[in-house]
Amino acid sequence: MHCTIVGAPIQVGSGRMGCEMGPSALRTAGLAAALTELGHTLADLGTVASADLRPISHGNAALKALPEIVAWTAAITEAAYAASAGAMPIFLGGDHSISAGTLAGIARRAAEAGRPLFVLWLDAHPDFHTLDTTTSGNLHGVPLAYASGQPGFEGYFPSLAACVDPARICTLGIRSVDPAEREALRKAGVTVHDMRMVDEYGMAPLLRAFLERVSAENGMLHVSLDVDFLDPTIAPAVGTTVPGGATFREAHLVMEMLHDSRLVTSLDLVELNPALDERNRTATLLVDLTASLMGRRIMDRPTRSY
Repeated sequence: MHCTIVGAPIQVGSGRMGCEMGPSALRTAGLAAALTELGHTLADLGTVASADLRPISHGNAALKALPEIVAWTAAITEAAYAASAGAMPIFLGGDHSISAGTLAGIARRAAEAGRPLFVLWLDAHPDFHTLDTTTSGNLHGVPLAYASGQPGFEGYFPSLAACVDPARICTLGIRSVDPAEREALRKAGVTVHDMRMVDEYGMAPLLRAFLERVSAENGMLHVSLDVDFLDPTIAPAVGTTVPGGATFREAHLVMEMLHDSRLVTSLDLVELNPALDERNRTATLLVDLTASLMGRRIMDRPTRSY
């Protein structure tokens, strides 16, 4: 497979400093080497630059860095669309607000290809707030709502060339949902698999059912992996830790199943905050998970000494 790498060093969406170093940490942890060792070709397209800021005001006084996030979203949308031309793009965050742009760009590409876009959202949070409902004001909590065409973004965020159908979104590993998001997810028809469901049924059956839907519709599949999908005991480098996340083996199982499906067409790696890491071990784990998604077998896993 031919892969493209795009860095998007945003941190203003999270309300905490450090995420802008995420792309560098992933490159330092050997992402390019992991991909080429598996036989993939690679083009590193560098780092997205924000579009020009324009003054924006909104009635929700809690909103933080709205002009900046809007500018980043416009730039990342164009970069995502370009990076997905004949390649599998891997987007390196930055906080999860980058996905407003990555999803918008990939949805446009899918629409032009005449194929439905499905989204697997691996996260402790659904990020399904609108500009009106967020109380924290941190805009890494809105990208999935924006990209799926929920109301309230018109006149603020860039207009969408194509929306993601909420019925084609699966959130997996969820364990922290605000009341407004819970109701919005229900109304929109998003599939929500929280950690209670994972405990009861296991990762494999839940993911397999979703992948069967993608395959049946000849869909393109965008995977968005937030560090806080993982349990903080194995991935401490994130500013939004929630206990009870995916274990090391659960996370690798998800990636191995995704590889076996041959359905993944684009990937986000987000919310890595190297300032909170321990000897870059979270970045290394993300690289290893990406390698599993891209074909590394369980018996080929390297032995590491920390």
